[in-house]
Amino acid sequence: MAYEVTATRKRPQLFDNLVGQEFVVSTIKNAIEQKRIAHAYLFSGPRGVGKTSSARILARALNCETGPTPVPCGVCPNCKEITRGNSVDVIEIDGASNTSVNDIRQIKDEVLFPPQTSRYKIYIIDEVHMLSTSAFNALLKTIEEPPAYIIFIFATTEPQKVPATIRSRCQQFHFQLIDLHTIKACLAEAAEEMEVTADDDALFWIAKESTGSMRDAYTLFDQVLSFSNDHITLAQISDKLGLVGIEQITEIVEFLLSGSNDKALTSVQRLLDNGISIEQCIKDFTQFFRSLLLMKEGITEEAILGIQTDRIPLVVRGAYTKEQLEAALEMFLKLYRDIRFSLNPRFELELSISRLASLPYLASATELVRKLASLKEDLLSGKVNPASAATPQSRQGVAQQRFSEPAPVHRLAEQVPVNPVPQPPSIQEQSTVKPIEKQEIPLRRPFTKSDVPALVAKLSKTPILSQVALSIKEVSQENNSLKLTFSTGFCRDTAQENIELLGLLIKEISDFTGKITVLCAEAEQPMHKEVEDPVLNSIASLFRGELL
Repeated sequence: MAYEVTATRKRPQLFDNLVGQEFVVSTIKNAIEQKRIAHAYLFSGPRGVGKTSSARILARALNCETGPTPVPCGVCPNCKEITRGNSVDVIEIDGASNTSVNDIRQIKDEVLFPPQTSRYKIYIIDEVHMLSTSAFNALLKTIEEPPAYIIFIFATTEPQKVPATIRSRCQQFHFQLIDLHTIKACLAEAAEEMEVTADDDALFWIAKESTGSMRDAYTLFDQVLSFSNDHITLAQISDKLGLVGIEQITEIVEFLLSGSNDKALTSVQRLLDNGISIEQCIKDFTQFFRSLLLMKEGITEEAILGIQTDRIPLVVRGAYTKEQLEAALEMFLKLYRDIRFSLNPRFELELSISRLASLPYLASATELVRKLASLKEDLLSGKVNPASAATPQSRQGVAQQRFSEPAPVHRLAEQVPVNPVPQPPSIQEQSTVKPIEKQEIPLRRPFTKSDVPALVAKLSKTPILSQVALSIKEVSQENNSLKLTFSTGFCRDTAQENIELLGLLIKEISDFTGKITVLCAEAEQPMHKEVEDPVLNSIASLFRGELL
């Protein structure tokens, strides 16, 4: 028997087998049962979602010897002829190759003759939007008042190109994209029928790449199966199709977070040397940061994220703020648009990866102005003491810095680095700072100040959060509530933004699972010269600077 592709073999033969189109199926089945059969239908929607298949099922349902019935028998001569495509009373026309008015005139002449062996004479016109304006006009009268035995079924992917005069004469059904989980289930069923082993993450990737089209999913499934030796794995797909795996992107991001920029760039070069295109690298990094941004917004549905959440480490998920992820996503989207005009696209990609190293230290002008406005409000309300500051040692790396009004920032490359934690090293010293060695702390209850080094060790791959943890001055626990007191307001705000990550790590260290509250303590010593304006003093204190 000749080989038959999966998309053709799995083409639905009954309305009940049509997946993802419950509204269309229920409406048409009820109309057939109630004998409310229209003389013209317009099926519209994306490619590969079942428009043509529904038209053929409807033709069998109307011309079945046991019908009209919503469940055609499939064994009578009429059903078999329509399935094979050689029924004289069901005419399928390709609208893309029969666009002229003469083709429509031929249809107008044929509709005068009743069906030969069936109940209805049915015209199925696919891609009807390709007809010319004259052809549409010639069809108007026939569609509006056809003979009782004539039924038109139009299918199109672009309903906006069909004239309103045609649409108003048809019952319109819009077919929707099929959701990812449904496609994945159909692929798993197809693999089982073919006695093929398919990993869950591989089927998830195929379903995601099909973008809601069942036909595209089956086509890609056949392609992957041809080189998988009856066992479909994501590793084989990535290797043969030149894709960047999530593990590889995560490894590069972890290198950047730990300050190993050379290893990150080397990993990128290794990807390119393995034959992965620059465009594909940019697409995969864009998808990665988009997923992180959606996770930051609290979205957990994998069909929306386009990625399985358990494949991204928790430390990477909590390493960036929402604003930083938006900046990274914008950078890669712009990079994809710009590489066509680049001197060397590879240089552009390397530059973007290098800029990602400073992503945890970046904040936009909007964020800085928001912080200043919050500081001013605290000053006016008396919540902040203008004389408060950190120890003199924290001034060594940042003394004599001058701060000017920040300019608006629209791109990652133009954003302003800020120093978010107390006692930071200077900009020159940051590249030599080594992560704190990981310490094994036995589980105990409650979480105390002595557990802070263990928390810092678990955050060693995220420099900002590890420094924030170092700024914890007091730890207290009452009933089922844990209070962490930080030395500065910025550290408190950063901890609040990453409270979920801190809670999980504290649970790993001490088994504490209650509510965590973050507070801010007053600093002890001024680190800048006192002037008469308390607002300026507090601004200098916020940025660990000195007024000269």
